[in-house]
Amino acid sequence: MTKSAPTPILSTDEAIRKLRGTVHAKAKNFYAMYSSILGGIVTDPALMVVPLDDHMVHRGHGVFDTATLANGMLYQLDQHIERLVRSAEMARIPLPFPPQKLRQIVIETAAAGGRRDGSVRYWLSAGPGGFGLGSAECVGSAFYVVIFSPEAYPASYYTEGIRVVTSTVPIKPPFFARVKSTNYLPNVMVVLEAKDRGADNGIFVDERGMIAESSNMNVAFVTKDRVLRHPPFDAILSGITIQRMLQLARRLVERGELREIRVAEISVAEGREAQEILLVGSSIKVAPVVEWDAKPIGDGRPGPIAKRLLEMWYEDVQKATDQLVAVPYPGA
Repeated sequence: MTKSAPTPILSTDEAIRKLRGTVHAKAKNFYAMYSSILGGIVTDPALMVVPLDDHMVHRGHGVFDTATLANGMLYQLDQHIERLVRSAEMARIPLPFPPQKLRQIVIETAAAGGRRDGSVRYWLSAGPGGFGLGSAECVGSAFYVVIFSPEAYPASYYTEGIRVVTSTVPIKPPFFARVKSTNYLPNVMVVLEAKDRGADNGIFVDERGMIAESSNMNVAFVTKDRVLRHPPFDAILSGITIQRMLQLARRLVERGELREIRVAEISVAEGREAQEILLVGSSIKVAPVVEWDAKPIGDGRPGPIAKRLLEMWYEDVQKATDQLVAVPYPGA
C-alpha cells in the first residue's frame, strides 16, 4: 500500500494564502461582510468566515433574516430587524448590540458592498466558545452581515409557473416554525424531495391535512369565487413579504379584482380546488403555482392575481417611501 503524503501543518500566512486560493467562482457575488468577531467589515471573500466553535455552526444556535437591496434602498429593513430580534429572544440569544446598532451595521455593510441591488442577510448567534451543547460556554453572542447577489429564479417561474408536490418531510413544531433559526434541514429536504419527484418545490402539510408553508416561502390561494386565502400564522413563519402583500391586496378588493381576503386554515382538498396558488417570499417575490402533485391548478397557467401582486411588489420597492431605507454609499 502506497503511503500518502503527510497532512501539512500550515502557518498563519500559509493558511491565509490557502483561503484566498480556494475561493470558489460564485464568491464573486459576495460583496461585503461584517463580523462582530473581527469588529468590522471585510470585502475579500476569503475572509468572510465564521469560527467553527460558534454555536450557530455546530449546534444550530443562531437566527437570521434577509432584506432586499433595490436601487440603493433597503426594502422593509426595519420589519426584518424587528423579526430578527424576536427570533433571538425566542432562541434565548442575547443581543450583542441594541437593535438600533444592529440596524446601523446592516446599512453600513450594504454601503461598503458598493452594490445598489442584491440581498442583505444577517445572523445573530450564541457565539464562539467551545463545542459543548449549552451556550454558557460562549464568550458572547455574535452578529454577522453579508451583502451578496443571490442566484436569480428562472424567468419561467413567473411566465410559465411553478410545479409543487405535497412534501412528506415532517413539519416543524409551531414554536420552531415561528423562530427564523439556522435549523433549515427540513426546508432543504423539502426542496430535495421536490426535485427528486420532478417538481420545483414542496408544500408542508400538518398531521391534520392542513396546509402550512413551502420550503422558505409562504403559500396563498385564490379561490374560484375570488377570495385570497392564507393559512394562519400561529404555526408557520410570519413572512414579512406576505404580510405586505396581504396589505397591498386590499387595493384589489377595492377594485373588485378580489372579493375578500381571509386568513384561516386551508385543507389540502380546498387548496387543490383553488383557481390560483401563489408562493410569496422576499427572494421569490410572488410566483404562480400551476401544478400540484402533477395535477393542474386552475387552467394550468399563471393567473391574473399572481401577476398583479408581483407588479405591486415591484412598484412598492420603487415608491413606498415608508418601506425604504437609503444606503449612504461612499462618495454619493
